[in-house]
Amino acid sequence: IATCQAAGIAVKMITGDNQDTALAIAAQIGLPGIAIDGATLDKLTDAELIKRMPTIGIFARVAPQHKVRIVKILKSQGELVAMTGDGVNDAPSLKEAHVGIAMGINGTDVSRAAADITPKDDNFATIVSAIRHGRSIFENIQTFVAYQLSCNMAQLFIIFIGVLLGPILGWQTPLFVALQILFINLITDNLPAIVLGLLPARATIMDRAPL
Repeated sequence: IATCQAAGIAVKMITGDNQDTALAIAAQIGLPGIAIDGATLDKLTDAELIKRMPTIGIFARVAPQHKVRIVKILKSQGELVAMTGDGVNDAPSLKEAHVGIAMGINGTDVSRAAADITPKDDNFATIVSAIRHGRSIFENIQTFVAYQLSCNMAQLFIIFIGVLLGPILGWQTPLFVALQILFINLITDNLPAIVLGLLPARATIMDRAPL
């Protein structure tokens, strides 16, 4: 939970259990925010729920339709919503979320079919580890693409200059033959780019908000 908070990920508990039980568990795991129950949720309009959503950390005694409503409200605010669940009643909200995550051990077949991802265990920490790995892959792709663009633009620039100045300075035209260009690509382009694409995750990758 603390890692998610540092990474700019808001975690909310949505449960059918009693509100007191949910509050006790939230206190044990360090989950912040106030708690409301399904009856209170029914009394709130969408506008009121949107206004209060940032302060709510726990939804207790909720029905399946409440879960779907919560997901839709969060999506309407531009949030990227990941929903976890293991029961049949979680299937609609798992389907509605951007990323539905079913439980790999205790999850029902219906929830797994509705979800996008099914971890092999039921550990929330596994989801956090997957986010860390995903961020690392995304950063490596950015680094890889930036490096490839810079290398290829440099090569194009050199060839372009060669075409312009070659006749004036007596250079060969084209400046590089095909075999030389392939050699440059192999040495300065492909091998370093592969290494950049396999870099391990930075230690601080979960210390900032999502891009």
